[in-house]
Amino acid sequence: MASAIMRILHVLDHGLPLHSGYTFRTRAILKAQQALGWEIAAVTGPRHGEAPAPVEQVDGITFHRTPVVRRLAPVIDEAREIAAFARRIDTVVETFRPDILHAHSPVLDALAALRVARRRRLPLVYEIRAFWEDAAVGNGTGREGSARYRLTKAVETWAVRRADGVAVICEGLRDDLVGRGIDPGKIMVSPNGVDLTLFGTPGPRDSTLAAGLGLDGEVIGFIGSFYDYEGLDDLIAAMPALVAQRPQAQLLLVGGGPMEQALRAQAAASPVAGRIRFAGRVPHDQVERYYSLVDVLAYPRKAMRLTELVTPLKPLEAMAQRRLVAASDVGGHRELIRDGDTGTLFAPGDPAAIARALAGLLDDRSGWEVRRTRARAFVEAERNWSSNISRYAPVYGALLDAATTGRPCSRIAATA
Repeated sequence: MASAIMRILHVLDHGLPLHSGYTFRTRAILKAQQALGWEIAAVTGPRHGEAPAPVEQVDGITFHRTPVVRRLAPVIDEAREIAAFARRIDTVVETFRPDILHAHSPVLDALAALRVARRRRLPLVYEIRAFWEDAAVGNGTGREGSARYRLTKAVETWAVRRADGVAVICEGLRDDLVGRGIDPGKIMVSPNGVDLTLFGTPGPRDSTLAAGLGLDGEVIGFIGSFYDYEGLDDLIAAMPALVAQRPQAQLLLVGGGPMEQALRAQAAASPVAGRIRFAGRVPHDQVERYYSLVDVLAYPRKAMRLTELVTPLKPLEAMAQRRLVAASDVGGHRELIRDGDTGTLFAPGDPAAIARALAGLLDDRSGWEVRRTRARAFVEAERNWSSNISRYAPVYGALLDAATTGRPCSRIAATA
């Protein structure tokens, strides 16, 4: 049987003190595992960037850093990064002596961890938050169906077949892997969640911040990263029709990213430019102040493989903050939002549909409180990190038992 106290080494693309949805999910997992009394450490890859020291303590978590690998050429760069990362993981394994390696996407991390897991005879869990090939398409750095896309997908499937256990963040990713011939009993779902101890108490409206931003009407908001797949261009395009129906409506965009300059230019050219505000990036510990200003959080993601398969984190944060949620009708959103019950869904890629959905919510406030309560209850019951973390323990235990006894373990999903 597995020991009650386990030693888990997490293999990461990047980590704290960098801020991203990736690092916040990682932090939630690691802190919850520490709370169980487990021994936890993490090793970040070359893409984390320069670090002040080879080993850092951040928020009570030990992070071992891998030096940056100088860029030379595609494919060669990835091979060199995998080799450098594997060497660093192996060094950490030598001193930390983990029971389990837990690698988190992208697949480069799994490939590096696999080398060490086989050499050290350690069980490996590979956790996929998005397929790397689809993330590249979503970020505008890849093209679906290209040779690189097909190669990356094949490598991902190869890694999944060789990992001892696989975790995914949503049913869309699980179904896609099953469609590739992966044994469904090998896959557990560990959904995105919210740490309600850090992000669970909605604050009062911050009137000072509202005045500073010039917000004095009905506020539609987006808080997150400005990638093309988020569909913020469609949201900006919907504003003239929305303002025509609701003259007090304003749009608040909080965050930044690759599309920021294009979105700012689009907003400046809009006939309702005065109703659109950009707040820029804000520290994570200040984000609740911005949530307090918003009546409806809008998530107009475009329809594509990435958004159909992957569930986002931000709508859950909004629900935890008792904000109304309106989102495009794509697979990732449908896993989180029940249309007309915990949120509103509208057709993706359709500014007119966005305007109609938002105007409908603003026109009728009678059901707002009931909907906010149902959405908050959904997060508390099904997307709360304090309960989500329990899914890992039986999987780790089953893999450790299999390693100890020599029996294969191919049905971890039944234990999660």
